[in-house]
Amino acid sequence: MTAAMDDTAEVSDEDARELLVDLVSLPSPSGEESDAAQRLVEFFAANGREARIDEVGNVRAPADDSVLLTSHIDTVPGEIPVEVRPASGEDVEVGVADEEGEDVLWGRGSVDATGPLAAMAVAAARTGVSFVGVVGEETDSRGARHLVADRAEPGAVVNGEPSGTTGITLGYRGFLAGTYVATSESGHTSRPEPNAIQHATGWWNGVEDAFETDEYTPVFEGVTAKPVDIDGGISADGLSVEATLEVQLRIPPSLDAESVRETAEAGLEIGTVTWAEPIPPVMESPRTEVARAFRVAIRAEAGDPRLLRKTGTSDMNLYAADWDCPMVTYGPGNSELDHAPDERLSLAEFDRSVAVLTRVASEMVRET
Repeated sequence: MTAAMDDTAEVSDEDARELLVDLVSLPSPSGEESDAAQRLVEFFAANGREARIDEVGNVRAPADDSVLLTSHIDTVPGEIPVEVRPASGEDVEVGVADEEGEDVLWGRGSVDATGPLAAMAVAAARTGVSFVGVVGEETDSRGARHLVADRAEPGAVVNGEPSGTTGITLGYRGFLAGTYVATSESGHTSRPEPNAIQHATGWWNGVEDAFETDEYTPVFEGVTAKPVDIDGGISADGLSVEATLEVQLRIPPSLDAESVRETAEAGLEIGTVTWAEPIPPVMESPRTEVARAFRVAIRAEAGDPRLLRKTGTSDMNLYAADWDCPMVTYGPGNSELDHAPDERLSLAEFDRSVAVLTRVASEMVRET
């Protein structure tokens, strides 16, 4: 699709910052993204672009499909007073700001991922490329899952997550969640037979041992196994002991979900495990046209490009599984502040990220 002349707009840096602050000021935890979604629709309308909210809540502003700029609207829960204040020495020390006195925006989502979301929207409006704000990334990625099933593959994808203005994220580990359930007969605690709670912890200890790596293996290249919730005890009728264990495993690109499942179940003797639909790992080449465009754009904005691999998971994993097009993840913010009680973003860094994204999108349009 070729962008029409009225698909581009002159969005000032002041207007871009206003959009960012407005979006951070609108609470948007997963399932409650509607107010922020409406603000995005209004932003595109004010800049001569059509945008709509689709049936699952995504904001879609289709235009030139040479590249799709996309990020998620939802945040994790948590209230952080929204304010802009000068950076302190601590902000400089942790890499949030370049110098003291620089304006810093505090608020939930400023880093993950409302900052990247606003930067994507502004760059899309300036260059006339397609934009989608998706819902539910922090929970079940329902927005991204709907998107890949409902639209054609774009020429390239830039997914919005914090990488810093110079970071280009090429890889993410996959994700596998499971629920272990076991039941045993109740009995006096002096009896030596293991109960359901012991079966649950015993199985999980075996899983952790199976995926243990040595100290020289990078985290990205190993499986990280984490229990995230456990519930158990005597049943209501007093006749049994019950245990439920919720677990999560992160999958490196060298493995797939099926092999990880098989290893996890190899030591399963008592109880059952139900696995959720997995999210596959992704590792993109640094030599694609979109990765090259980012290196050029970052250098043009006086930066030194860094290629990153993240140990977590993002919607890029789902896009890569369904679309055979080049993609990267990029966005302003220090990812160490994801979900943190002191989440904050330098406005100067936000400005630079918008400039980088604008250069990349313009280059991708020219190449088609």
